[in-house]
Amino acid sequence: MLGCRRSRAPVHAGILEDRAVMVVFCSVWFLLSLFEFSAAIYEDQVGKFDWRRQYVGKPRFAYFDTPTQSSKKLVVVTEKNVIASFNLKTGEILWRQVDKEGPEGDVDLLLFYGQDAVAVSGGGRMLRSWDTNIGGLNWEFLLEVGSFHTGSLIGSEEGVRFIAIVKKTFISLHYLSNGHQKWIEALPESDVVHYELLYSDGGATVYVVGMGADSHLAVIQYDINDGRIIQQLSILTPWIRHLSHLCGIVGAGNLVCTDSDSLWILPLQSEQEPVQVAIQSLELELAEEFEGRIITTQSSPLVASAAQFILQLSDTHYALLQLHDGTVSLLRDFTQVVLVSFATTGDKMVAAVMTSRNKTAFSINLYSADYGRRLLDTAMNFNLDPNSGQPEQLYIQAFLKKDDSVGYRALVQTFDHALIFIQQPGRIIWTRDEALAEVVIMEMVDLPLTGTQAELEGEFGKKADGPMGMFMKRLSSQLILLQAWSYHLLKMFYNARKPRNHSKNEITIENLARDEFNLQKMMVMVTASGKLFGIDSGTGTILWKQYLENVKPGSSFKLAVQRTTAHFPHPPQCTLIIKDKETGLSSLHVFNPIFGKRSQINPPVLTRPILQSLLLPIVDQDYAKVLLLIDDEHKVTVFPSSRNILQQLQNSAPIIFFYLVDPVLGKLNGYSLHKDLSTEEIWEVVIPTDTQKIVIVKGKRSSEHVHSQGRVMGDRSVLYKYLNPNLLVVVTESTDTHHERTFICIYLIDGVTGRITHESVQRKARGPVNIVHSENWVVYKYWNTKSRRNEITVLELYEGTEQYNSTAFSSMDRPLSPIIFQQSYIFPSAISLVESTITEKGITSRHLLIALHSGGILSLPKAFLDPRRPEVPSEQSREENLIPYSPELPIRPEWYINYNQSLSRVRGIYTAPSGLESTCLVSVQQSPLPMTVKSLVPDS
Repeated sequence: MLGCRRSRAPVHAGILEDRAVMVVFCSVWFLLSLFEFSAAIYEDQVGKFDWRRQYVGKPRFAYFDTPTQSSKKLVVVTEKNVIASFNLKTGEILWRQVDKEGPEGDVDLLLFYGQDAVAVSGGGRMLRSWDTNIGGLNWEFLLEVGSFHTGSLIGSEEGVRFIAIVKKTFISLHYLSNGHQKWIEALPESDVVHYELLYSDGGATVYVVGMGADSHLAVIQYDINDGRIIQQLSILTPWIRHLSHLCGIVGAGNLVCTDSDSLWILPLQSEQEPVQVAIQSLELELAEEFEGRIITTQSSPLVASAAQFILQLSDTHYALLQLHDGTVSLLRDFTQVVLVSFATTGDKMVAAVMTSRNKTAFSINLYSADYGRRLLDTAMNFNLDPNSGQPEQLYIQAFLKKDDSVGYRALVQTFDHALIFIQQPGRIIWTRDEALAEVVIMEMVDLPLTGTQAELEGEFGKKADGPMGMFMKRLSSQLILLQAWSYHLLKMFYNARKPRNHSKNEITIENLARDEFNLQKMMVMVTASGKLFGIDSGTGTILWKQYLENVKPGSSFKLAVQRTTAHFPHPPQCTLIIKDKETGLSSLHVFNPIFGKRSQINPPVLTRPILQSLLLPIVDQDYAKVLLLIDDEHKVTVFPSSRNILQQLQNSAPIIFFYLVDPVLGKLNGYSLHKDLSTEEIWEVVIPTDTQKIVIVKGKRSSEHVHSQGRVMGDRSVLYKYLNPNLLVVVTESTDTHHERTFICIYLIDGVTGRITHESVQRKARGPVNIVHSENWVVYKYWNTKSRRNEITVLELYEGTEQYNSTAFSSMDRPLSPIIFQQSYIFPSAISLVESTITEKGITSRHLLIALHSGGILSLPKAFLDPRRPEVPSEQSREENLIPYSPELPIRPEWYINYNQSLSRVRGIYTAPSGLESTCLVSVQQSPLPMTVKSLVPDS
């Protein structure tokens, strides 16, 4: 019996071991099966087909974290409502916090103390404190309603503990540690006095200074402990127009102001009469039509303001002055100056003065603020890019060296929104082109052919060369190709022997060439600041940049590619139309998109506002397309305007039509062109503006190709597409914002005849509306106010089973209206923007690129937005591969083309075809972070 039991125990243990092995094997097999069928990219593929560049926008405030040589970060607040921190060594973004768009997120003030950055945003509605090390939120406090005027850190005997906020009608004091309100008091005479200045010298009081409408100055002194008014002064000052820039606190509570010819000194702590100091008595003179400017500094809220201040006398003339015992003295006179800035380190205060030797060469020198003497070994000489703007702001980070001398670094901000960080003796550490945070228009241009590719194009020579000459030409081109291939192999083997970190494949303007599948293109970007960029689409490298100094803020742009790189030896040519916001006048900038150089062609001078521009398929003898410009008098300007071009325009005038849109009056007008280049109105569509307004007018892309004219049905018949190249989609929204009465109207209008092909209304719906118009279909997204969800509607237009004209489409000869299929779908996520992919021949099935609020870019196949999806599948629908109808569109993880690179606040998606039919280049522009993705779109 014992022997039998011994024989069973090993068998039982072996069965358990086998079962354990089977369980482990099944688990491993299950995990492997998940990996096998899951769609993802490998780790080494990250960055192979995409790249990302991050920007934050034009800075409004900038602070260095500590006044030491070991300082590592820079904190900025930008016009894009972003608070960010930069690494001072590399210029990369350490962290960023993006507030709401629009006035609700505007950062009105940034105060920096220790490791905390305190920001007032939303028109003084929100008070927040940020940890500058990690970008985390320390606390936030909701302020009382009111128009924000100013704010400051308040020091006391116990240190810097408070923040004072001044609004139109009251002043409040908050704790720096948690933002809680200590007290709030009303400001006297706030209905007639505009309070602008706030001052504290580390005592137990705080001063608020305002300017009254009847030319009197109001000075209020508050006790920081309980908020009671200690002193209130009202002084008649007819020589002060306003306090901003013209006045400042100097020394121990002295208000110094400037007018046309004098300085006025007014102590805040007493009722003394203002002291007038003539500027000419200081051997200085204010420039004509220049009101002057006072620049003061205060090293800490615990001490009084510095006794030294700077008086700006003109755009290039500054004076360093000192106030001592009521007397103003001149310490240093600076002429031919670009920028001036104060900086403090320890107990030393310096004035940094930037001067220019020419348009690109600049120098910075430090001067002692106490004596006005120039400090030795502080000169910083540097050169700016000749294609960049002039300096606009100067930020200085001063620190003490080991020998107790003053060293510094400089951050220069230029008018083209660039940031340049410079270290002594003038070495540029890094540069950031923050203008790319606001790209307004973009085009992708094909790169030129290489020498070997050009040889291959012309390897057969010309017929005039004869058979022998053509044979020798082809033989020589083949030898050149063999030589290039051998050189490529040697270079590839040579780079393979190097370590990966030593192998560099930098793209420069000299080695640019078109690749085999035309995946690498030149991305021409136009920014709101008037700066143009040429960026390599493969790596994101900035290859060239050009700043247009005459562009004013708020200008609008339109970019036209008149000649591509396909017409060698003629260089490619782009024309940028710049429209001034104030005057409405336009100007033309003609340039080479590959190298960024201005063209030698002189464009016409436009003396009237331009309403419409058309790029016609007519070319001149140099293969440049004709740009037609229509002004406000409906007169036509032609560029280029040679005799050959004018003759071609006269012959083609009967088939040239254009339209104008007036969204204010709700009018769409169509015009035709006569042979004498005069215009005539031929149709008009009026939208009733009392109930609806025009929000979008969109046509088709002129560069898209349609591969198939019809669609094969399940019964083998053909449903022909309605391919009207002149079709316009007009979207209107209701003026009534009530959720029960809102609606959206979609009009399909022929741009040649003005005929309304289709009209549909989405009731209880509102915008924002995103629309895609391509081939024979229209997709638009809206918000359903009744169901409170995002919906997408698709329209498809067909001629029927018989095609009216298989060779050409004419809007004039179109007797039958198209057949329209329409269907709506529920989209289970918030949408920012929608765009469609595009390929070279139009063979690949379209995908819709949907930017989600969650940060993903979804590539949704157009097959899911087919209005003919059947509720009950039939044999014919299965034969046609129609997906069964489902009211809700799916979101699959494998459809995200940006994997874990989240992109919120997407404001632009641009697609361009490549030489490979199944590949589409996609550029996604995020506010304030632009990104480019090169996405493979499979043929479905």
